[in-house]
Amino acid sequence: QVQLVESGGGLLQAGGSLRLSCAASGRTIYTMGWFRQAPGKDREFVAAISRSDGITYYAESVEGRFTISRDNAKNTAYLQMNSLKPEDTAVYYCAARIVGTYSRADAYSYWGQGTQVTVSS
Repeated sequence: QVQLVESGGGLLQAGGSLRLSCAASGRTIYTMGWFRQAPGKDREFVAAISRSDGITYYAESVEGRFTISRDNAKNTAYLQMNSLKPEDTAVYYCAARIVGTYSRADAYSYWGQGTQVTVSS
C-alpha cells in the first residue's frame, strides 16, 4: 500500500502563488496526478506527470499558471500554482499510479488525504 502525504495548502489572496507537495512512501515510482474538488462539485483533473520521462499534462483551466514537477530521488511530486484565482479554491488531492487515462480519477490507485487551498478575491 502506498501512502501519499500532501502539504502546502493555505489561504491567500488572488494573484498569489502556492506550492503543494506530495510525498509517496516506498521506492516505486508512479505516474502522479493532482486533482481538486470544490464544494458541491465533482473532483476534477488538474495536472499529471509521467513516472519516468516527466511528460506533463494539464487541465485547460490551469495551463500556463500551474506547473507540475517531480523529484524521483525523493519520490515527491509538486504543484506550483501561480496567478491563483478565487475559482481555484478547492481541496487538492494527490494521486499515484495509473491504469487508463491520466485525466480520469478512476485511473489512479492511491490517493492522499487532500489539502485545502482557499483563494480570496
